Amino acid sequence: MSGRRIFVGDIQGCLAPLQRLLREVGFDASRDRLHPTGDLVAKGPDSLGVLRLCRELGAQPVLGNHDIQWLEHGRIADDSLARWLSGQPIVREYDDLILVHAGLHPHWDDRRLARLRSEDVDYAVTVRYCDADGNRPTRDWPPPGPPYRPWDDHYRLSRRVVFGHWARRGLELTPRVVALDSGCVYGGALSAWIAEEDRVVQVEGFAGA
Repeated sequence: MSGRRIFVGDIQGCLAPLQRLLREVGFDASRDRLHPTGDLVAKGPDSLGVLRLCRELGAQPVLGNHDIQWLEHGRIADDSLARWLSGQPIVREYDDLILVHAGLHPHWDDRRLARLRSEDVDYAVTVRYCDADGNRPTRDWPPPGPPYRPWDDHYRLSRRVVFGHWARRGLELTPRVVALDSGCVYGGALSAWIAEEDRVVQVEGFAGA
């Protein structure tokens, strides 16, 4: 399928900002592909609306920690939407990119990514800081001191990683990563990165924060 890959940071139930963002990027469902970084649901006003729109557009997200929690606790009243969300993966791989909600363990290689274990899921959807061996601090805030650093400081695979989850970090593009959680549900922006254009588009986030 030709067209653009449009990666979108944590939506968290904020339907109106998502609709604005799609208009701003000129999203065309017949051509473009929508790739949310996870946490489609949770703290915003219309989680089901976000899920319906993403399903309608053929979005290809990864699961975030809030998505998993909502599924585990049966918080998605529409069974068809719950089935659609539960069918999404933890990691999506492309020739040039990796999409994951939070981050990757320093020791994971391409083979491990293709066969993530059940014990890997929590790491992939929650990690922020770790040491060189992937050990995490007991708390992420305030920022822990050495030996803990942002997980991508230890990342060594060749493909760039697109992720969300880290609103305090905000939008950040480096040669290794594209961080897209800019705190939409907290009154920040909702951010998209259009891979084929290497272009960021942002719209105003949830005004009720």
